[in-house]
Amino acid sequence: MPNSPLSASAYEVLGVEASATDAELKKAFRRALRETHPDTGGDPEKFAAVQDAWERVGTPEKRRGYDAGSAGRTGSARASGTSFSARSASPSREDSRPRARTHGHPGGWRRERFLDSMREWVGRGASLDDPYDPTLVRNAPREIRRTLADALAEEATARTVSTLGIGFTVWHDVATGAPERKIDHIVLGPTGLYAMLSEDFGGPVKVRRGELIGPNVQPDKPMHELASRAKTLSRQLGVSFTCFVIVVPDDALEVPQASLGTVRGQPAIVVRQSVLAHLLRTGPESANRRDIGGNELFDVRTRLSSGIRFVD
Repeated sequence: MPNSPLSASAYEVLGVEASATDAELKKAFRRALRETHPDTGGDPEKFAAVQDAWERVGTPEKRRGYDAGSAGRTGSARASGTSFSARSASPSREDSRPRARTHGHPGGWRRERFLDSMREWVGRGASLDDPYDPTLVRNAPREIRRTLADALAEEATARTVSTLGIGFTVWHDVATGAPERKIDHIVLGPTGLYAMLSEDFGGPVKVRRGELIGPNVQPDKPMHELASRAKTLSRQLGVSFTCFVIVVPDDALEVPQASLGTVRGQPAIVVRQSVLAHLLRTGPESANRRDIGGNELFDVRTRLSSGIRFVD
């Protein structure tokens, strides 16, 4: 997750303070290379991260740019076409294919929470010219960076689902009670009705006993929490969900998608961001799965459109 607000800084990867001298930095780089080199039993991913970190701060010129915050706007960020301040949830206008019907503001609630938290952290009365400045974000408390990371994850999912076509309808930031208990996305299409969370935990995730686990996974049982929120909405609107889905960054999951079994009687899946569109178009692999269409699809869409409320 090199572009995530939760990603370790170049200095953290190399194991030095940001105030280290150039000589100390070079020494740390050589030590990190030896410790992580695959030929000597090191971790290939950590080895690559060390090389990337050195690429960002390995010369005085690059280091000055990185410390000034420009690293967040160039390098890997430029290559991926993203930045912390990017908000658009729509594909390029050059792509004229029909889009899914979308409602709500993906990532909007978390963006507002991030901005409020940043203002409070910087201090009342202090100037905050660019709350998305990469250097400022890197130094913010993890809770604040996690909020921004989740907003970016929600926006990325929104861009993906918007390409599904006119057979799909999507609602973002759906309220099920307190704002913290929102459902990030509800997707309705021919393959079913999906309740979804988009999460960036800042590290790898695995599946154990029907749940996601990992060093940074919060809350402790995110899939069961999603199912609980979906149950609340099901009771309110008289609809049944086909599948519960948690979307994570591609490098957070070892496989394209993984089943968590069933939660509250419905399939539960964790999926990489890049595989999400395929999952929604083909549907989950389940013996109980049933495609919906025609009058039933219209009825469910009507219930959702008239009953869904969005978080403030």
